[in-house]
Amino acid sequence: MGDAQTLGSGPLLLIAAGAIAALLVLIISVKLHPLIALVIVSIATAFATGIAADEVLDVLVDGFSSTLGEVALLIGFGAMLARLVETSGAAEALSDALIDRLGESRAPLALGIASLIFGFPIFFDAAFMVMLPIIFTVARRVGGGVLLYALPAGAALTTMHVLLPPHPGAVAATILLGADVGLVILVGLVVAVPTWFVAGYAYGTWIGRRIVLPVPEVLMGGPRVDSADPEMPPVRVRTLILLLLLPLGLIFLNTAATTATRTGAIDGEATWVALLQLVGSTPLALLITVLVASYVLALRRGESRRAVEDLLDNALRPIAPVLLITGAGGMFGGVLIASGIGDALSETLQDTGLPLVVAVFLIAAVIRVALGTATVAITTSAGLLSSSIVEADLNAVQAAAVVIVLAGGSSVLSHVNDASFWLIGKLLGMSVVETFKTWTVIKTLVGVIAALLGSLVYLVAS
Repeated sequence: MGDAQTLGSGPLLLIAAGAIAALLVLIISVKLHPLIALVIVSIATAFATGIAADEVLDVLVDGFSSTLGEVALLIGFGAMLARLVETSGAAEALSDALIDRLGESRAPLALGIASLIFGFPIFFDAAFMVMLPIIFTVARRVGGGVLLYALPAGAALTTMHVLLPPHPGAVAATILLGADVGLVILVGLVVAVPTWFVAGYAYGTWIGRRIVLPVPEVLMGGPRVDSADPEMPPVRVRTLILLLLLPLGLIFLNTAATTATRTGAIDGEATWVALLQLVGSTPLALLITVLVASYVLALRRGESRRAVEDLLDNALRPIAPVLLITGAGGMFGGVLIASGIGDALSETLQDTGLPLVVAVFLIAAVIRVALGTATVAITTSAGLLSSSIVEADLNAVQAAAVVIVLAGGSSVLSHVNDASFWLIGKLLGMSVVETFKTWTVIKTLVGVIAALLGSLVYLVAS
């Protein structure tokens, strides 16, 4: 904003609450399209909080573009990879192998465990798009509705994304609070597995059996590479697993190079280091995987280049609504941040007088609910609390536990100002109410359980 904010914390927080309530009414009761509702409420909130008229458009566009700048390429390349995996029969081959070895009743558990592993180095959006065709194929074969399989997998991915480095929120909190990265990973892993089992597997399968939805057609359409064609060799399960591990390995190289640079083990100015980090960045890792998959799953098996081009083009068409609504959710969050509501929350919550771990959780949770982005919530909270935590003279394990508690608070109550709320809801074909009953509850359980377990580690280490 060009001018300093003149409204006090109270009015700003009331405006934020009113804006969120207005969104819910417009989307749920009035049935206004979410994209239109988000833009209207974002504009109204900008004016209500005193953002100058000549700055409103810039704030809206910045919020929209910064969100899509993070997820558009991931979703786009992820959709292409998902389409190749689904149409080639590779997803069907892998799902058959999983079910043959573990049984149909354990399919949600198998998908969840695979997602825990896959979600360790890969950001939530990209990992979910890669897992989606496998989830859809298992759901079609076994039956019982798509949520029964998608929710445990999605919960596993978001649990790893929220709690563990190298994901951005956990990294920011670790640095700002002066914690040790290795200990944060260790404590995070100890916390993540039981957290996922209760929030993702137990609740996810329970609610997935009660809200039965068909497998969406979001990845369908366009030409199919027919794996049943006798002239086209079948895709081996080993081939698909290696393909799925390719972005994992590239991103691991990026992480290793970045960590070695920060510790001084290698020269961060070296050209080869920069190239390694570039190739291992998530968008380029997915791009490379799409290129390899295009050859391995289609061209090498006899498909024409034109058919592959059409297939990839068709993969992008169904995701346009998902991208636009996700960007609009980021727009609304950007308005809340630019208006000074985040600063107002920080000032209001700073002097809570509560025990450290309780204050850490509540501050992160309230900022998360107001602003909608976990990364901003955890970064803002860590910056706000850093001096207090340094003064508390915590030992290394306690500091790592505080990072986990903070990360837990940043996960709770995902709703209409959170990009992942729209991403999950739209990709899985859920209504807004169904997304609240499933994804919002799962994200809240992940945050609360992780914070409780992190607090237990904190107390034991005292």
